[in-house]
Amino acid sequence: MRFLDTNILLYTVSNVPEEEAKARRARDLLEEDDWTLSVQVLQEFYVQATRASRPDRLGHGHAAALVESWLRFRVQEITVPVLQVALAIKERHGLSYWDSAILAAAQVAGCREVWSEDLAHDRDYDGLRVINPFLV
Repeated sequence: MRFLDTNILLYTVSNVPEEEAKARRARDLLEEDDWTLSVQVLQEFYVQATRASRPDRLGHGHAAALVESWLRFRVQEITVPVLQVALAIKERHGLSYWDSAILAAAQVAGCREVWSEDLAHDRDYDGLRVINPFLV
């Protein structure tokens, strides 16, 4: 199973010319059906996509509809065990809490890969391999 980070979802709605190739790649990835997300990822997407300072800002209805559409994927809840794993990952790897929480949700969900642009490509975090989809 594969876990998808927030930044990939954000590229799906980008209309910034410099991000056109990444936007196309991100949309292609979402055509596949074996993704896992977390509640955190969906929350982060909504907040960032509707942020007033975003040049390609989405309205509430559009952003909420996208979040609803992505509920077709497996979604890992944020639970006490996810919190505990996140704290352990943070301590072991020195990541931010939020990056650790992404990895923890993926680990608890049984994923082997985390697809993200924000974490180090091909790095292994406690059995989770990070893949930057724009480098493969």
